[in-house]
Amino acid sequence: MQKDKKNAAPEAIWPGLEAGVPKPLMPYSPAIKAGGWVFIAGQLASDFKTGLDASIRQVNPFLKEQLASEADFVLGNLTDTIKATGCDINKDMVRIWQWFVSSQPTYKQFEQGNNWPGISVAPYINVRKNYVDQCPPSSSLSVRELMWRDTNLEVDMICFADDNETFTFGDANAHMQHTPALRRGDWVFLASEGPVDWTNGNLGAAHLGEPTALAKHTQSHPDHWYTSSVEQQTRYTLEKLATLAEAAGSCLDQAVKAEVYIGHPQDFAAMDRVWQEVFPSNPPARVVIPYMGMGNRGARVEIALTLLANDATIKKETIETSDAPEQPGHEPQAIKAGNFLFFSTQMAFDSTGNLAEGMLRPDNAPWYGSPGQNQMRFMMKNIDAISAAAGTSVENIVRRACFHNDLQWFAESIQCWAGYFPGDKPASTTIGLEGPFVVNGANTLLDLVSYVPD
Repeated sequence: MQKDKKNAAPEAIWPGLEAGVPKPLMPYSPAIKAGGWVFIAGQLASDFKTGLDASIRQVNPFLKEQLASEADFVLGNLTDTIKATGCDINKDMVRIWQWFVSSQPTYKQFEQGNNWPGISVAPYINVRKNYVDQCPPSSSLSVRELMWRDTNLEVDMICFADDNETFTFGDANAHMQHTPALRRGDWVFLASEGPVDWTNGNLGAAHLGEPTALAKHTQSHPDHWYTSSVEQQTRYTLEKLATLAEAAGSCLDQAVKAEVYIGHPQDFAAMDRVWQEVFPSNPPARVVIPYMGMGNRGARVEIALTLLANDATIKKETIETSDAPEQPGHEPQAIKAGNFLFFSTQMAFDSTGNLAEGMLRPDNAPWYGSPGQNQMRFMMKNIDAISAAAGTSVENIVRRACFHNDLQWFAESIQCWAGYFPGDKPASTTIGLEGPFVVNGANTLLDLVSYVPD
C-alpha cells in the first residue's frame, strides 16, 4: 500500500491574489508542503481589511444563513489554496478541523458541567457537500472568538501530496457526514469521537434526568458517589477509537498524536487517570484543550487520533529532553514518526505543572511587563530544545494551532513568534477560548507539528 514519497523540505505555497484568496495580514503561510504532507492554514470569511467580506455582508440573511455564506467563501478559498499546492480537496484531504463561534456556554456554564453550544451547523454541512464528496476524519467544535469580529467559522486541513491511495473505514457519521477512519500509506487518521452512541437509539433520548445524546453506560448514576462521568466518557471514547483503529489496520499503541478536547480544566485529572490505564507505556503526544463547546449535550470529552498503521515502514519514537520541562500529564514531550515531530501541549509551565516563574505581571505593577511575549519566548526555548533532541529545529515547524484564553494576548505573542521564522512562516490557526487553561496563569497554548529532515 505504501509507495515511495518525496522527502521535501518545508515550502510555503501562496495561491496568489489572482485566485481571489485574500492575503493574510498576519505572519503565516496559507499552506506549507513538507515530506509529502500539505498543511493548510485556517481560513476565515474575512477580506483582511474590513473584517467580514463584503460579499457576505450584502447577502439577505433571511434568504441564506450567514454561516452558509461564510462556508461558501471559506471552502472556495480553501479549494483554490489546495489546488495551488498540486493537491485535490476530494482526493487528497485526510484531516479537517472546523471551528464555530458561539456565545454559549458561558464560563459559569462550563464550570457547572454544561458545554452545549446550542447552535446548528447544518448550513455549513449542506454547503460543504458542494465542495467535498466524502469528508475525511473531522473535528467540529465551538469556540468563543475568532481573529476577525463577526466571523463565525474557521476551517483548516491536512492534505497528502503523494501517489498513495486513500482507504476509508467505518460508516460515515449520519449527522456530521464525515469518515470515521482513513488510511493513506503508513498513516491512519481517526475523527474526533465522543461518548455518543449513534446506533442504539440513544441520540436525544432521556435516560437520567436531562435529555442527552450520551451512550447509556457513559452516564454517571446521580445517586451513587463512586462515579465519574469524565472517566466513563474517556474510557468509552477510547474504546470506540480502538475499534476504529483496528478496522483501519492500526491499534492504540501506534498512536503518535492525540487531540483531547475537554469541557473545563477540572476535567483534566479524571481524563488523565483513564489515559494512564489505556496507555500505561509509550503514550502518544497529546494536546489537551479546555472550554470546547461540543455538539452532543452532556459530553465532556472528545478525542481524535493520528496513528501509524501496524505494517508501517516507519516507527514511532518518543522524544524527551531534560532541557525542557516535563509535561504536566501522562504524555511525552513529543513523538517522532518518519519525517514529522508531533508535540504535546506547549504552555509556559515548569516541571511541577505550574506556571513558570516570571510569566505574569507583578500584582503591585499591573502595567509592567509583557506576559504574552514572555510566555511565547519561554515556550519557544522549550520547543527549540525538544526540536534539537529530535534532529530538527524551530524553523521547520509546519503547523501551528494557537489557543488564547483572551485574544488580547495575540498581538504581543505573534510578534515574538514571528521572529523565530526568518523565512517561510508555518501554516497557522488562532482561536480564542473562554477561561483559564489547565496551567493556571498561562495565556497561550500551542499545538505544533514539525518537519524532521533525513
